[in-house]
Amino acid sequence: MIFLQLFLMLIVILVAAEIFTNALEHLGEKLKISEGVTGSIFAAIGTALPETLVPLLALLSSHGDAKTNHDVGVGAILGAPLMLSTLTMFIMAISVIGHRGLGGHLKPEKTGLIRDLDFFIFSFIFAGIALFIPHTSELARGLIAFLMVFSYFIYILMTIRASKKLVSEGHSTEASNPMFMERIGLPNNYLIISIQLLIGLALLIFGAKGFISGIEETSSILGISALILSMLIIPIATELPEKVNSIFWIRKGKDTLAFGNITGAMVFQGTLLPAIGIILTPWEPRKEVYLCIFITLLSSLWIRTLIHKSNIKVWHLGINGIFYFIYLYFALH
Repeated sequence: MIFLQLFLMLIVILVAAEIFTNALEHLGEKLKISEGVTGSIFAAIGTALPETLVPLLALLSSHGDAKTNHDVGVGAILGAPLMLSTLTMFIMAISVIGHRGLGGHLKPEKTGLIRDLDFFIFSFIFAGIALFIPHTSELARGLIAFLMVFSYFIYILMTIRASKKLVSEGHSTEASNPMFMERIGLPNNYLIISIQLLIGLALLIFGAKGFISGIEETSSILGISALILSMLIIPIATELPEKVNSIFWIRKGKDTLAFGNITGAMVFQGTLLPAIGIILTPWEPRKEVYLCIFITLLSSLWIRTLIHKSNIKVWHLGINGIFYFIYLYFALH
């Protein structure tokens, strides 16, 4: 029965992702913004909201053991960037092997992707540094948290500012298919687009919650710590299904939207949430934690190097998948 629930919730998530991305493309086209803004800000924040609630609810909960709640919060905060920079990149590449082959090129717009990764790497390094700052140094930890939050708002401003130039260079958002709600006779305007976006997001949240419930029940027999469980299971259950958007986009040849959806979510998940973790949790250097940060930074630097050389091939993202399984091996031993 539990496996049937997982299957049905996965179907809901797949349908919701298609509804959401379809409406998002039309919104970006109407606003005349670049694919970078659509993917890195709109899509990234929209699909990251459901899983953002998981660590926040865990950290603010007054029920259960405080240490367990902290472990779940820290695991969910750090597990999402780990999975985005490794497993999600790998799965996205797998989805186009049939069309492009192992040596096929992936060609996202370069400047936006570099900006995403630079902000993420900068902020995540500070998240790692904060692990080793004593709790007695509240001012230092608070300044790091503030710097991380502030960097995200600077990132949004820079991304939006770059949009006009990118549109003029041919990187504007273009809808590949008619909007679904148009097909039932409704007009293509901001109100109808917003309604479709909300329907897609609501279905994503519903599907993700059902998927989480099924994953938790299935994983209860594994007997691993709350920290490891939340690092591995929660991001897969909440983040990975919603990044189906990137698979849809890259299979349609919209590489900028596909990558931006992932790297934009990395910036969101790598700045705001770790800042909350630094303030509200012990945020200390346990093996699982600093290993997670190290592997995440390593995989992000790998993508950053490829982008700088303007040469991303499908097989390159297989390295990101290897990074994920390296983390699994060392974290579980």
